[in-house]
Amino acid sequence: MKKNFIKALAALALVPAMLFTACSSEETTDAATGEDNSLQAVLDSGKFILGLDATFKPMGFTDEQDNIVGFDIDLAEEVCKRMGVELVKQPIDWDTKEQDLDAGKIDCIWNGMSVNPERAEIMNLSEPYMKNDMSFVVKTDSAIASQADLDGKSVAVQSGSSAQTILLESGLNITPVELATNVECLQQLELGLVDAVFMDSVVANYEITAEQKPYTVLPDGLSPEEYAIGFRKNDQKLRDEVQRILSEMKADGTVAAISTEWFGTDITTIK
Repeated sequence: MKKNFIKALAALALVPAMLFTACSSEETTDAATGEDNSLQAVLDSGKFILGLDATFKPMGFTDEQDNIVGFDIDLAEEVCKRMGVELVKQPIDWDTKEQDLDAGKIDCIWNGMSVNPERAEIMNLSEPYMKNDMSFVVKTDSAIASQADLDGKSVAVQSGSSAQTILLESGLNITPVELATNVECLQQLELGLVDAVFMDSVVANYEITAEQKPYTVLPDGLSPEEYAIGFRKNDQKLRDEVQRILSEMKADGTVAAISTEWFGTDITTIK
């Protein structure tokens, strides 16, 4: 009897969360007309809420002054300036990013998010804005020189990332170590607790050049990828307005200036 009572209480506790998720995912669509109000909702609120893993250098991360900065953040700040709204930077758990987006806690996921079929199915993605490779990273003094040397080794990867999916489906004879962030993965590498990290080459190269970390990116990765911004499936007007402004920024040289500041050159693919 006691167990049944506890189960009943637990079930009731879930109801508000379920209702919130079901309702909030439709807040930007008029229930009567089916009209897309996603852009107007942001303009009316005066805020554009960007969800990110705030440890993902150099795309979006927390600096030593506890400010969230990064390449994606600078792009988004300029987009919001031109849209006439405030950018709200909302750290989220990357493993539950899709749920946060659908629940209306954030307006987009903009944080070096790789394009894959699963994300394209459940989100309304922007056009890709940057290319990326998924690569293996080892310590510079490691005896591992190529992918073949990873046989039987432990490889850290961020849980909930496309890197995790690619690694687990690769068929490689490795022991995956799934951690919450790339920062934790690299810390495990530095401590010698894992043999390699599988991650975005954009992030790895930033750590090597800007942070002077003793890492080496192996020459043979697994998969080239592209980054895009993720919106709710029905939020077409908001998605299109952000895309329009990014194209405007590309044409007037703003994107090139931001990219050069972070990467030394314009490595974006925005049209």
